[in-house]
Amino acid sequence: MLVRDAMSTVVLTIGPAHTLRQAARLMAARRVGAAVVLDGDAGLGILTERDILNSLARDQNPDIETADSHTTHDVVFAAPTWTLEEAAGAMTHGGFRHLVVLDDHGPVGIVSVRDIIRCWIPLHSVAG
Repeated sequence: MLVRDAMSTVVLTIGPAHTLRQAARLMAARRVGAAVVLDGDAGLGILTERDILNSLARDQNPDIETADSHTTHDVVFAAPTWTLEEAAGAMTHGGFRHLVVLDDHGPVGIVSVRDIIRCWIPLHSVAG
């Protein structure tokens, strides 16, 4: 199975000036755990729920802190044609839970560990 079969095509994109509260509200409304941060100077980055949580744990103000201050710019990107094994390997090696999926035109999706697990373990085999 390929990344394009598992990825979410709901890609939330925000700017670097969004506050963490704005980002959190948008992520919650879209029910996603990560946002792609588009910065004309720095390129693409990713802001995850964990980044917001870490900021709050440091008692930083989510109405003042901006996405840019908490964005990971050293991002590993996946291609839609990667296998799920390649994506899982990249996540394991890098220690992260989300991969931004790019094609020739930009971000087309995000694949998470949860997406991969959902594909590997059919719903009917999970004991209730």
